[in-house]
Amino acid sequence: MASNKSWETIFKKYKISEHNFDKNPYIITSKEIKEATKYFKNTSEKEVRLLCKQDSRENRPQIFKDNNLFLLPKKNGVYYIIKGEGYVDIPPITSEIKNYYSKLNFCLDTSLVGNSEMQHLDYAYATSLIRTFLNDDSLVLTIRGRKYTPKFSFKVNNFNIEVESVQTEVDAGYEGAKQVVLVEAKNSITSNTIIRQLFYPFKQWKQYTNKEVKCLFFEKENDIYNIWEFVFEDENNYNSIKLKKSTRYKIICQ
Repeated sequence: MASNKSWETIFKKYKISEHNFDKNPYIITSKEIKEATKYFKNTSEKEVRLLCKQDSRENRPQIFKDNNLFLLPKKNGVYYIIKGEGYVDIPPITSEIKNYYSKLNFCLDTSLVGNSEMQHLDYAYATSLIRTFLNDDSLVLTIRGRKYTPKFSFKVNNFNIEVESVQTEVDAGYEGAKQVVLVEAKNSITSNTIIRQLFYPFKQWKQYTNKEVKCLFFEKENDIYNIWEFVFEDENNYNSIKLKKSTRYKIICQ
């Protein structure tokens, strides 16, 4: 992994390994990361965005794995390095595949062209699969793309941290009469993901609505659509995430 050498250099320059992570997280800035890696030639070894993209346990640099660490953004250009569990397992769905008959009275040709997360999610929504999974016919698409969070605080691995103006991206968000649903979508098999991808948008939209906010993880595997619903038992605790239900479907065009 290209980032291994970069993060070893960063840790050495700022003596991060001497920090007591059991007491509190370490805070590092984009400016510091750039300064420590400025002599590296490859973009992957010095681009902050790439060095800080650690979306799965496996994506972490070795020095993070060895010390049970993970990254969370604090605000634009500032990151926490935190000790503890930062990821949630996406368990394989072992229940029988359900045949789902599209609510449309015609077939969609254009949705079958390409292989992107967005188009698979849009197809599932167009056929009313998302509404069916949540038993809510009132859901309509209202959220998509990148936004910046308001200020909020929460607990992660018994540390109290604050976040402000962090860029989040929701693959799709739906609002109904009584709930708002946020979806993180993948088009490949995923064994685990950083909780932040669900938790930050959850905390963000909880400030904008009094309706219930739900989080879905969505994945298309061959012609099967997998959906997981996760809940946060304590909305102020990053690690309170739990799997509520999951189902796999095959969409049948009528």
